[in-house]
Amino acid sequence: MSSSLQLGLMVGPAIALPVPESVIDALVSVEATQGDNGPGVFTLKFTMSNSSVLPTLFLLAGGSPFPIVRVVLTATVNGSVAVLADGVVTQAQVLPGNDAGHSILQVTGEDLGKLMDKLDLTGLPFPAMPAEAAVALVLAKYAMLGVVPLIIPSILLDVPIPTAKIPAQQGTDLKYITALAKKVGYVFYLSPGPVPGVCTAYWGPRIKVGVPQPALNLDMDAHSNATSITFTYKPQKATLPIVFIQNEQTHIPIPIPIPPITPLNPPLGLVNLPPSNTTPLKETAKYTPAQAIMVGIATAANSADTVEGEGSLDVLRYGRILAARQLVGVRGAGLAFDGLYYVSEVRHSVKRGEFTQKFKLSRNGLISTVPVVAA
Repeated sequence: MSSSLQLGLMVGPAIALPVPESVIDALVSVEATQGDNGPGVFTLKFTMSNSSVLPTLFLLAGGSPFPIVRVVLTATVNGSVAVLADGVVTQAQVLPGNDAGHSILQVTGEDLGKLMDKLDLTGLPFPAMPAEAAVALVLAKYAMLGVVPLIIPSILLDVPIPTAKIPAQQGTDLKYITALAKKVGYVFYLSPGPVPGVCTAYWGPRIKVGVPQPALNLDMDAHSNATSITFTYKPQKATLPIVFIQNEQTHIPIPIPIPPITPLNPPLGLVNLPPSNTTPLKETAKYTPAQAIMVGIATAANSADTVEGEGSLDVLRYGRILAARQLVGVRGAGLAFDGLYYVSEVRHSVKRGEFTQKFKLSRNGLISTVPVVAA
């Protein structure tokens, strides 16, 4: 690898440990994806002699009903360490190599949410506690794996009275936590890091504010750091959610339209056409007013991003690793598309001497709301 790029790999049952240098030398390529939709996934390819014991280890893990081999992948760029993936092996394959004495071991896996989606614990009671407490209690059993919960309390503090109702888990831990998040307009995901062996379990609103990452530069000669970015404007994507709040006296549902702009979803674009369609959220009639509004806000925020971008960059030229679920600036794309964007997905691709990233961007309008972005 280049002197400014160093790849680290840790493998082990439950607790991952650094692998020998010979295993790193055998690593041919790495791909890891993090984003808003779906779990984090990774793929590792090794070139191995046919007598190596490493393929046996991964193959046994890939065939186990409960994956036990954990993989932690890190990258150090210019002295800054980032965790690219932290998960468990779900599949291992041996592919033909370039010669008869060697083969290619391909290992694929998912983040630690895979372990949370194994056991169906339907019926497990959580009496007299709000959703935040139930989430913390569910995640506590994964503390030994380095899972650190980051729980943002919702504006709704709903503590059921045990004599009236005792909430119970439905499905696996992952499905239950995700359902609790959706009920209050939140998201749940596992983010690798901030240090190797630690994974952050985030339960809270999707946040599109914060300090932006250094700008992606297009067509700026020596200052260009993005290989390409293709932008698409989809004004028809925007919809106006309508939540229903039921009047307790008349039991008549009252429709309430929800605007897409909130403190956690500020306008990143100046120009955006009004929504041309409406989305009735009829299931919100059974929620409390606060729950219904939270679900409406989340739905509005998800449909408001009418500007999308896809591109790629060379990490060594960019000088750092572009992180998902954060803001980033764009320069050199023209008046309509310059400005700040939310990074909805990042796919890392590492080969010997090469580190590239493919990314997806989104925002809710054309023309930047800020005069400049961080270089």
